[in-house]
Amino acid sequence: MALSSQISFVLFALLSPLILGLRIATSQQWIEHTPQPYAIRNFYKGSTAATLTSGGVANLAFDPKNFDLAANAETQGLKQYANHRNIRLIYIICEVAYRIVADKRKGISKLSDLKGKKIDTLQSSSASVFVHNMLPSAGVADNEYTTASGNVCMTEPCGSDTFPAQLKAGSIDAFGIWEPAVELGARELGVNAITFQTRTVHREVYALYSTTDALNNTSRRKDILEFVRALNKTLDVLANQPKEKGMYDYVSGLVGVDEKIFESVWADHAWTGQWGADLIEFLVEEDKYLAKMDKRSVVPSTDLEKFLDTSILDEL
Repeated sequence: MALSSQISFVLFALLSPLILGLRIATSQQWIEHTPQPYAIRNFYKGSTAATLTSGGVANLAFDPKNFDLAANAETQGLKQYANHRNIRLIYIICEVAYRIVADKRKGISKLSDLKGKKIDTLQSSSASVFVHNMLPSAGVADNEYTTASGNVCMTEPCGSDTFPAQLKAGSIDAFGIWEPAVELGARELGVNAITFQTRTVHREVYALYSTTDALNNTSRRKDILEFVRALNKTLDVLANQPKEKGMYDYVSGLVGVDEKIFESVWADHAWTGQWGADLIEFLVEEDKYLAKMDKRSVVPSTDLEKFLDTSILDEL
């Protein structure tokens, strides 16, 4: 490599964080991610620009030099933390009480009636953990029902390979996933739909993650703090003034969800911003299940306590 090229490469390496700004990996197709672009557009006042890139917490695990933050459900956070102990959960954007929708024509009137039934979910996701938690709470063991695979549908019309369409066709008896897919499934069945939801048994914890390197970098940390500050202001709007500020229209337009359908599932989304003392126990129990599924060792509870980093919240 010529000397001039070497110099250019070194300069780019040094300046790239300034050029790229605060980079955030997040899946941009789900409702839970929407506070992030709103926060960037309306409230973020960091020293560098903030950019959303399609992805998730895995980007922090495998490409930490190019990402400062990521957003994902706690399931993916735990999966990555098991092998990358430098990842930190620093903020909770949203907690969602998932639902199972079932077909009453299949003799289902209570949750325990799902024993022996065929239930759709998305494997290795927060939804599959939800189904695993919900059924035992009604006395139905994992080996007493079967699971199937399908695709999520966020807006009508739903294709024949999606959860709502499969439920209507009768090829499955129920499915459990995030919204608005469940709402669409319920609408497909009409009066024959029954839903089950227990927030105390399971909820998705959609969180913001960073790394110890990013949090220990003075300039990066300042921008991370400003982004979380912007998220706090956004969550206040979402929780307290969604209709007045046009948030139903904004969020539905951003992810392609019908506004009226989205408004009907709004109450299932708690825009929290922080977590309670019960979160560590929740993560410990979920990690036990994930460790079994992934054929790995359980993460010690002392390490999971390190996973939860309150330092950014403490600074706000």
